[in-house]
Amino acid sequence: MSHSAFAYVDGVLHAEGVSAVTLAERFGTPLYVYSRAALTEAYQAYAHACAGHRASVHVAVKANSNLAVLNVFARLGAGFDIVSGGELARVLAAGGQAKDIVFSGVGKSAAEMRQALEVGVKCFNVESIPELDRLNAVARELGKKAPTSLRVNPDVDPKTHPYISTGLKANKFGVAFDEARATYRAAAALEHLEVVGIDCHIGSQITEIAPYLDALDKVLDLVEQIEADGSRIHHIDVGGGLGITYADETPPDTGLFVRTLLERIEARGHGHREVFFEPGRSITGNAGILLTQIEFLKPGAEKNFAIVDAAMNDLARPAMYQAYHTIEAVAPRQDTPHVYDIVGPVCESGDWLGRDRSLAVEPGDLLAIRSAGAYGFVMSSNYNTRPRAAEVMVDGSDVHVVRARETVSELFAGESILPA
Repeated sequence: MSHSAFAYVDGVLHAEGVSAVTLAERFGTPLYVYSRAALTEAYQAYAHACAGHRASVHVAVKANSNLAVLNVFARLGAGFDIVSGGELARVLAAGGQAKDIVFSGVGKSAAEMRQALEVGVKCFNVESIPELDRLNAVARELGKKAPTSLRVNPDVDPKTHPYISTGLKANKFGVAFDEARATYRAAAALEHLEVVGIDCHIGSQITEIAPYLDALDKVLDLVEQIEADGSRIHHIDVGGGLGITYADETPPDTGLFVRTLLERIEARGHGHREVFFEPGRSITGNAGILLTQIEFLKPGAEKNFAIVDAAMNDLARPAMYQAYHTIEAVAPRQDTPHVYDIVGPVCESGDWLGRDRSLAVEPGDLLAIRSAGAYGFVMSSNYNTRPRAAEVMVDGSDVHVVRARETVSELFAGESILPA
């Protein structure tokens, strides 16, 4: 869908109205490039499908937490799903409203809970009884009641990568399905908690609707049992995790996905409850690319290597998940292509960005790594004392630097050597 924001014009890849060659010349590489139009289009697909229903969109900040990206969504009226106190501070700095923030995550500290209660977040998605007890204690200290929802683990297999599947019995997330009813009773007995909802998130990069419906049916059964026990469930949080096209995946249309879940909820007599969607990758993933320049072409006996200036510290997904990203020449040549592994300068064999890619390129050429708007910059590091990339946002023919490139001196500004 959002690939349209990154298209070839006269043989050169453009981001909206700006040539990727111009971007690399002006801002250097590696460079993260986001499209405001693509972010807007992907968000509106959710928002428009929710219109007319008691449903709202809470953008998953972990996928892309750049302030400008969050601000685009805040201006569109988005809520946010956070997993840390740092993400809470980012959302507020970007113009988001505390009352529209859902606080998820399996290991919230007392300080993070305090921070969220003081600003007045919409809800805490709690994942264990010890966390319920801690939240109750922090709320008591502050003389407040914490709006609480339990993340229930429906044990539905989303058939995705094991590292990003989160709703199975073997995962660290959520309350086990068969313990959920008792955990809700425990929550209801705590004086400084107010049970307001139920939450479920089965994984990431899911490209079918069926696992969501399986999970939803189990959650709706549970809601009926919880209400029979005396707690009111005001909202159902269906989580995020809808996949995107990296290569040849065919995820469902966003509008169809949202409508299908809302129709199931309404058909089962739960239409009076509010529904939260928490998209992350599906609204930012294909709204960003990573530009990188080829340093060397290194032929080998078994493999040819294109050594580029981006590395696993800039884009961790291939090394971490064996993830596939489409990689294209920014200005393709008419020469005979060769097959290369695209690798970075970091001293690890795991430092690769793409394997066995057919490209007609020369040293100095630019490559665009597609679908880099989610879990790209946010997972980047300074391994090998490499400054993190700059980030820019393209808005039509305008370009805004939304994060300056780090400098090496900044990397060790907080360090000190021992006294003489």
